[in-house]
Amino acid sequence: MEVASDRSKPQVHEYMTRDVVTVAPDETVGNVAARIAESDEHSGFPVCERRRVEGFVSARDLLLADDDEPIFKVMTTDLLVAHPDMKVTDAARVILRSGIQKLPVVDDAGNLVGIISNADVIRSQIERATPEKVGKLMRTLEQIHDTELEQERRTVSLSALTPTQGRVYADELEGRRYELEHGLAEPLVVIDNGGTLLLADGHHRVMASDRLGIDEMDAYVIVVDREIELGMAATAEKEELERIDDIEIVDYARHPLVETTKRLQSRK
Repeated sequence: MEVASDRSKPQVHEYMTRDVVTVAPDETVGNVAARIAESDEHSGFPVCERRRVEGFVSARDLLLADDDEPIFKVMTTDLLVAHPDMKVTDAARVILRSGIQKLPVVDDAGNLVGIISNADVIRSQIERATPEKVGKLMRTLEQIHDTELEQERRTVSLSALTPTQGRVYADELEGRRYELEHGLAEPLVVIDNGGTLLLADGHHRVMASDRLGIDEMDAYVIVVDREIELGMAATAEKEELERIDDIEIVDYARHPLVETTKRLQSRK
């Protein structure tokens, strides 16, 4: 059993799932196979005696085993695990190089405290990238308008947002829908301009959320304590954008990249 640890941030404990489904070593192959078959999320389980990790069992381990055989006879005992203080980037390297999808997370005593997946790793990278995007936008606005701004993390109602982009593309909506369904979507970027919530980044995510019946989303909010004249607000007013229903969904064939490609091809 190999464990790596590092005190740098972001760390595994910040992104791991703490509520982990496990199986006991003496459970039968038939019972565990049935649990995997009935689950939409699990293709395997950590095998624990109390909370101590003894191994890991996957669907592959069960293929040639008899239904009444105990799990401890077929489980993998030479497994890779992560430590809560391990860097997420190091956990990502282990996941990518080993080809496994999930790493059990154990403490110094070998007790299971969580599990980190490839999806958690992707989410950690998304959430690191978004603050950089927000910081750059804040600095730009502060320089243009000679003011100081603040940043908050909020859950915002989609119905309260004023869009600043008049169209989204149908093909990109499918990608954003997949991200939302798998918990991979990055937070929105919103400007609270004296109480008016302007959607600065995330129009495709908002439209995909609306289609999925999601009413609220996580957002980084740049707070302007006094209303200022923003170019994106003027654009929204010019295009008569007041709510997300005013955003037009454009077919893939009308995407600018597709149209440019077609024009280039027609010149050949």
